[in-house]
Amino acid sequence: MSTASDARFWDRASRNYARGAIADQAAYERTLGRTRALLTAGDRVLELGCGTGTTALQLASSVREYLATDISPEMIAIANERYIAEPIPSLAFKVATAETIAPDPAQFNAVLGFNYLHLVRDLSGTLRQIHSLLATEGLLISKTPCVGEMNPLIRLALLPAMRALGKAPYAGVFRASELAAQISAAAFDILAMENHATKGDDFSPYIVARKR
Repeated sequence: MSTASDARFWDRASRNYARGAIADQAAYERTLGRTRALLTAGDRVLELGCGTGTTALQLASSVREYLATDISPEMIAIANERYIAEPIPSLAFKVATAETIAPDPAQFNAVLGFNYLHLVRDLSGTLRQIHSLLATEGLLISKTPCVGEMNPLIRLALLPAMRALGKAPYAGVFRASELAAQISAAAFDILAMENHATKGDDFSPYIVARKR
């Protein structure tokens, strides 16, 4: 398994993913509102793991520049289809990961990663790369499923079996406290750690962290 196989998985899943409903719409709206309040009109924003562009299309009009990226060419193709129907001058979609984006003197003011950090294969390396892409005191804003908090039957048996059958992507296993420790170790100060769920159990903390 590799990042190439991860991309192929999401390519295959892209059309079904695009048709899927958001499980907790109220939580999603809270996350959008909280994130929008953290961004300013002059910001350059990078979104990692943008999928089919739903969040990018909601947030991009609030900032100066918004680059939305995903590992899957098919996801980005769908995002561009949506962009054509709803163009936003500040928004661009690109096939990329954190690791393939070169640091630029005009650094990003915020990097967003929603349902992203648990899917990367080298979490500490990805966090260091995000740090290098951010301007001084730039923000990392994430909302990440913490598989380590889930039922042991799911994380120890069901998920590995599904991955072996090609029915699930790679997913890192960590608890919320372990994720927070990794973010801190990558030279970020955690400003907020919140639960936005409105129904059921939630293992996806919303974290705002500032580059040191």
